[in-house]
Amino acid sequence: MARITEELVRKRAEHNECEIFSLEELSLHQQDLVKIEHLDRWCRDLKILYLQNNLIGKIENVSKLKKLEYLNLALNNVEKIENLKARLSLQKLDLTVNFVGELTSIECLRSNIFLEEIYLTGNPCAQFEGYQDFVFATLPQLKRLDGHEIEKSERIKAMQVLESTREKIVKQQEIYKAKRREQKEDARKNEDKENNNEDEEELESKKDQEFWSEQVDFTPESRTAIQNKLKENKEKTHESKFKEPKKEKHERRYFNEEGKPMNINEGKVNFKLTETDDDSAFVLDVSCYRYMDTSLIDADVQPWYVRVTMKGNLLQLSLLEEVKPDSSTAKRSQITGHLIITMPKLYPPNV
Repeated sequence: MARITEELVRKRAEHNECEIFSLEELSLHQQDLVKIEHLDRWCRDLKILYLQNNLIGKIENVSKLKKLEYLNLALNNVEKIENLKARLSLQKLDLTVNFVGELTSIECLRSNIFLEEIYLTGNPCAQFEGYQDFVFATLPQLKRLDGHEIEKSERIKAMQVLESTREKIVKQQEIYKAKRREQKEDARKNEDKENNNEDEEELESKKDQEFWSEQVDFTPESRTAIQNKLKENKEKTHESKFKEPKKEKHERRYFNEEGKPMNINEGKVNFKLTETDDDSAFVLDVSCYRYMDTSLIDADVQPWYVRVTMKGNLLQLSLLEEVKPDSSTAKRSQITGHLIITMPKLYPPNV
């Protein structure tokens, strides 16, 4: 996994004539970085820092960035909000799709009086009962949570029940912590098992197939594992690309002779296509591959069909009624990792 180096920072500072000491904005996204380091010494004037889509597991070494206004850590492995107690100029914090399960850790943000906006969508804590009320009451300076404008009446109501809400949050945190301990132990056992077989070349192909087909929880360990696997496969492909003859690509057929969408399931994935209780929308539940990162999944909803592509494999389903693509939503389940696509019907039945 990669680390932050002076060479990397200077390369990303081309817009500032490669000078890093006076740098105000820095983008280090999609670099497989595992740690925040050095920036508090090299780039003291930073106002905007983009670190999304890496493998960073901890917020650290940012307390000396006194001018920092926007920190983007979306799509990382952060499990706790920490090391932000210092009075910073922080106005916006983006932790979308991380693994924050300790919601009470937001209490360290109280001293950040300029903080107006925070994003925690896609984190385990966002599923806790009382999540919004706890954040509203704990951070009175906040104006928006997950893009939602906080109303004065919402904050007053939340502050009135803060004590009981915090008790509920703590209980839910403890349950989640116990689950994480089990997940870490399972990840360690799987890693030991794979290491024991690393010299058995005849099992390599079978292991690779099992890796992508097995379904496990979406965790920091699983995100790291998939990045390692992708890097390993990329290196193997690079080594063998001149040795293996190119295979002819089979042309996909998405529609039949009548122009109607066909039902296709190339990866033979498990799925369920159902309707909501009031028959107003279709709901597609797709079982994702083991360690499948959300960035490797593409979903496309059209009026008469839905299409999901995972690791190059296509799942396409025709729909019996016309839907509204613009109103459709897709999200990952924090519990199962499944992809859930909700597609409202264009002409729902009258209720």
